[in-house]
Amino acid sequence: MKLVILGGPGSGKGTQAALLCRRLDILLVSTGEIFRRAIAAQTELGKKAQPYVEKGELVPDPIAIELIRDRLGQADTSRGWLLDGYPRTAFQAEELDFFLERTGERRPWAIYLETPEDVLLERCLNRRDKRLDDSPEFVRRRIQLFNERTIPILDYYDYCHQLVTVNGNQSSDMVLQEILAGIMVNK
Repeated sequence: MKLVILGGPGSGKGTQAALLCRRLDILLVSTGEIFRRAIAAQTELGKKAQPYVEKGELVPDPIAIELIRDRLGQADTSRGWLLDGYPRTAFQAEELDFFLERTGERRPWAIYLETPEDVLLERCLNRRDKRLDDSPEFVRRRIQLFNERTIPILDYYDYCHQLVTVNGNQSSDMVLQEILAGIMVNK
């Protein structure tokens, strides 16, 4: 099974991604975590991504696409995966589909955690595991970018009949149950 999880910052993507990967026995591929590690290690990719991450901006498509192609080409992805933090733009979604088509694989299911903006802001500002980009200014900018660049992906996956939308403003157990029901019904 191949999945993409979408939602604004603080929507619970990370929580649901971990729960789904354990439940479905698939690999979690978190671009945010990969970028944070690359920045900390000052790798070439980390150096390219750092200015964007520090400003709360999206990492440019060419850098993100290269990262994902490299990661999905590794052997441990063969049993299935869930992408957390990618795609972030419609172009990235299309490039992911082209990549999978070239490798003979199916388009992933997209899971959208629909969550009100005020809840997103509150969750990010009250996280126990604070990140560098969890200041009010950065969170508002990330929500704005999500609305501008990522929301159009929903139309793409909906058009492809590969979208499952769930209410992200409920307990994590309820969200998980809605996701599982949606992807199993549409399997």
